Amino acid sequence: MGKLIDKKLLLPFILITACFSLWGFANDITNPMVEAFSRIFNTSVTQATLVQVAFYGGYFAMALPAAFFLRKYDYKWGVLMGLGLYAIGAFLFFPAKATGNFYPFLAAYFIMTCGLSFLETSCNPYILVMGDHSSATRRLNLAQAFNPIGSLSGMFVAMYCIQNQLDPIDKDSRAMLPVNQFEAVKEHDLSVLIGPYLFIGLVILVLFLVIFFMKMPKEDVKESKGGSSASASWGRLLRNREYVCGVIAQFFYVGVQIMCWTFIIQYGKRIFMGEGIAEGEASSMAQKYNIIAMCLFCCSRFICTFLMRFVNAGRLLGILAVAGGALVLGVIFIDGRVGLWCLVCVSACMSLMFPTIYGIALGKVSMEDAKFGAAGLIMSILGGSVLPPLQSLIIDQKTVLGLPAENASFVVPFICFIVVAVYGFVMVKQIRSSN
Repeated sequence: MGKLIDKKLLLPFILITACFSLWGFANDITNPMVEAFSRIFNTSVTQATLVQVAFYGGYFAMALPAAFFLRKYDYKWGVLMGLGLYAIGAFLFFPAKATGNFYPFLAAYFIMTCGLSFLETSCNPYILVMGDHSSATRRLNLAQAFNPIGSLSGMFVAMYCIQNQLDPIDKDSRAMLPVNQFEAVKEHDLSVLIGPYLFIGLVILVLFLVIFFMKMPKEDVKESKGGSSASASWGRLLRNREYVCGVIAQFFYVGVQIMCWTFIIQYGKRIFMGEGIAEGEASSMAQKYNIIAMCLFCCSRFICTFLMRFVNAGRLLGILAVAGGALVLGVIFIDGRVGLWCLVCVSACMSLMFPTIYGIALGKVSMEDAKFGAAGLIMSILGGSVLPPLQSLIIDQKTVLGLPAENASFVVPFICFIVVAVYGFVMVKQIRSSN
């Protein structure tokens, strides 16, 4: 196994790894904003979910343009472009608040996540080339281990700096307020909401300046600058079985991650309310279980990065996918707090999946094609918006085959884990032959 990171690349590695935390923060401060915007603007839940549409839309829309940008320039400029768009989107929350309208916030989210798409398309392959090829997947797992630290920060900021600071008047009562009083409450809540976004915008600006003036390692781009066309690159990628199957596996993995983290609160809330706990307290308790799940996810990623020194990456991926599937069966068939703990523990199994699938998929992709390959893998994040509605359709049925619908709905994540497990075990020989 090659050296994980050379000393001369340690500072650039740390700076790029900081970007992983920043997009983790953005993801997990945004999820609770659906409910917050619904209250602040008195919109329907469907309208408020446009926040997620704008969020995932930015990821999907910008992945390919980012690949073309990286084909012309190097990874450093891709990172700077991502940080720049991220900061602009965050700062746009201030003029959005000044309009007092919901839709400018959607534009700010879209621009912000265009930056996140640039960052993920640039940072993941950048980490892979920062050292020995044989340790690339392990190196990416280490960098990705700091992503859930950002996610945890986003959760805490969303809960304690936004949700707990909003005016406690519920949505129905707000609708009955006189116009001037409603506007005063909205003004207060928007001032609370934009604060963390403006702060993170300043943090991003500082990181942008540090990376701009820092001498960063350059990948060998001679081949890609003078190389074949984009269509030729896509042709080679589509003939690469590890890559194509990796994109499919990543689609299902991102779907299972979003489903397990989105519906853990709904699952726990139902259990606690069934124990006679009031709705507000039940929701708060369920959110704490969600934070425990993220803590497990974070710790497990560091543990898995260590284990990959001794265990084939594909085999470890397959084993954890099987374990995740087994825990999901517990979620389906064991009701009560035991089932909830099974759902919490699923996060420990998911921890290594994104970077490991990513590293395996690009393992045999040439430098010339890696930038388009990275774009395809980032576009597979679309699984996070396609698969959860399927689970929602089951939840809406109330009961399925005698099971509570929340429990039965986890058959969708179970199928996703099967796909990931198959990919991991099939790739074991390919990884062994490439090392």
